[in-house]
Amino acid sequence: MKKFNLLLITILLIFSQEIKAQFFDEVMKAISPVQGGLTESDAVEGIKEALIKGTGESVSVVSKLNGYFGNPEIKIPFPQEARTIESKLRALGLDSQVDEVILSINRAAEDAAKEAGPIFVAAIRNMTISDAIQIVKGSNDAATRYLDRTTSPALKAKFGPVIKASLARVDATRLWTDVINTYNQIPFVTRMDPDLAGYVTDKAIAGLFTMIAKEELKIRKDPVARTTEILKKVFGG
Repeated sequence: MKKFNLLLITILLIFSQEIKAQFFDEVMKAISPVQGGLTESDAVEGIKEALIKGTGESVSVVSKLNGYFGNPEIKIPFPQEARTIESKLRALGLDSQVDEVILSINRAAEDAAKEAGPIFVAAIRNMTISDAIQIVKGSNDAATRYLDRTTSPALKAKFGPVIKASLARVDATRLWTDVINTYNQIPFVTRMDPDLAGYVTDKAIAGLFTMIAKEELKIRKDPVARTTEILKKVFGG
């Protein structure tokens, strides 16, 4: 029972804007061991629901039109090793060709991002009580770091083929090939052909975790974000 009380107090401290650390003792005294009929299982299930809600919202945001391209925080630029290509082509007046490539790789990321949802749900559902306690006691991005650690290999394996197919579907592969060929015809330049699919895969996953971190912070700080029945049961009143 002491273990449950500690878990519930930790959750309340993290997810409420109003409760401050100095009120810990008062909150401990105020909570009855049977208040609301909550169990440790209820509390952990509430954390899982919060994470599923946050990751679902993040996937929805990035997988829509302009989810990447229209968000300066996660918009995918030319690969770092290809910035020389970009600058030389723009200097030659080929801005539209370069811009087409940037748009197309972001469209590919948006197209692939929807595949992330089931991977996140599986990782969250497999979360242990110990994992949940560490998340609620951790920093504001503890859940994001947990998901990064437990899902990144699966995300990369899933995103890789989808990104390749998406790049072809949105014409990014052809546009990229045209850009590289145009650049390599410039006299005296070092020929280049960066791995576009690998680059877009890594950037798409990084952008997704950026948005998940923002959703995690919102859920931790904003009681209004508790919208499901289990969240109301665990965190209400």
